[in-house]
Amino acid sequence: MKIIIFGATGNTGKRLLAHGITMGYEMTAFVRNSEKLYGQLGDLSAKHVKVIVESMMDPISVREALAHQDAAIIAAGHAGQGEEFVHIVDNIISQCESQPSFSGRVWIMGGAGLLHIPYTNFIGNNLPGFPPEFRNHNRNFERLRQTRLDWSIMCPGTMIESRENPEQVHLHVTTETLPIQMSETIKEYSEAELAGHLYSRLHELNVTYDDVAKCMLNHINLGGAFHRKRVGLAYHIEEKGDN
Repeated sequence: MKIIIFGATGNTGKRLLAHGITMGYEMTAFVRNSEKLYGQLGDLSAKHVKVIVESMMDPISVREALAHQDAAIIAAGHAGQGEEFVHIVDNIISQCESQPSFSGRVWIMGGAGLLHIPYTNFIGNNLPGFPPEFRNHNRNFERLRQTRLDWSIMCPGTMIESRENPEQVHLHVTTETLPIQMSETIKEYSEAELAGHLYSRLHELNVTYDDVAKCMLNHINLGGAFHRKRVGLAYHIEEKGDN
């Protein structure tokens, strides 16, 4: 399988690239800074990675890079970049649509605020007090929904370097809704109360970069369980007596 990573030198992108190599995929890195990439991967990059150094805002370069790729993962930019972030994602998605030899399988990065809050009609990004730049993820989500691509949006909370007691932790994966348990009583909360409750529990959504990357790569094929879905991740800590 051929996979192209846009933003392959970022915290998520570099892990996607490394795990993809380990899993035996044919990886392409689309980057602005090849020296940074080579410094991160060392000999692995020369042996196992095709490197394209171009602008992600250039339609022709992106379209050509997508030729004959089986999947594309957009790990470039962040919501705080505002219009630039939205334009990067829009350009790559547009070229995924227009490149006839591209399979149509796309992953992009979102955030936990894109997920539905159980028992309510809300997503976190639309609640009062949430940073307005998070709504750039909403715009990317709406852009994807307009396409016929086989897309998925990874919606983690805060991503961290490592986790404590990994042998006691299991990854809980959900689609469309937050991966943490909520009481049905929250449906009676005001928007402000709901936002405060969610903020108080955001630490439960911390997941490692590596677990995010591996989840995406483990669900990279066309027509999988996450076809046109938002995906949430959280850890379940196994207590004594759990089966």
